[in-house]
Parts: sequence; C-alpha cells; structure tokens
Amino acid sequence: MNTRLDFFDTVCKIVKHIPPGRVTTYGAVAHCLGAKGSARMVGWALNQAMHRPDIPAHRVVNRHGLLTGRHHFVGALSMEQRLAEENVQVHNNQVQEFDQLFWDPAQIGEQLE
Repeated sequence: MNTRLDFFDTVCKIVKHIPPGRVTTYGAVAHCLGAKGSARMVGWALNQAMHRPDIPAHRVVNRHGLLTGRHHFVGALSMEQRLAEENVQVHNNQVQEFDQLFWDPAQIGEQLE
C-alpha cells in the first residue's frame, strides 16, 4: 500500500466536498485527515491534482485566506477568477469575509468512505 497515494486520494475526496462559494484551508484539510501539521503536504497533493477539473483546488487557501496557491493556476481561469465565478470576493489575493466563507471539512465525517 502506498500511503502517499492514499493521502493524496483522500485530500482530493475532501476537496470535492467543498461547496461552491465556500473556502477551506490546507491546514483544515490536514486536520480532517488526522495529519495536523501537514498543510504543505495537502498543498502538494492539490498541486498534483491541478489537471483534474473535478477537484476544486481553487477553494483551498492558507489560514489567513490568502491565495498562496494562485501561481499553480495557469490557463484560461486564474484562482481568483474561479472564486469570483462562485461569488467569492478576493482583494489583493485575499478572500474577503473569510470567516463567513470558511467551510470546515470535519463536517463530512464518514462521507469519505
């Protein structure tokens, strides 16, 4: 069993649950996985999933609401544009009203199975 691939797959499963118009953090996803302190690993997993349109990686930001992964979004739509399409306002690469838009991945619980 490849635990890195299992981790990546589970990150993707969690991120698929983030509702449009909401955001979560790399750290919240890591915490949901029982891997508190692995926020960077979550970011790396999402970077590997960039080519998958079914993974809304644009909805994952840092703990301050900053679009730290924005440079990975190349092509037709930037991270900010994707969020704007979902009515998430961003100013200076930071999600506005972050506290109100934050979605806690712990809500999905056993839905990951």
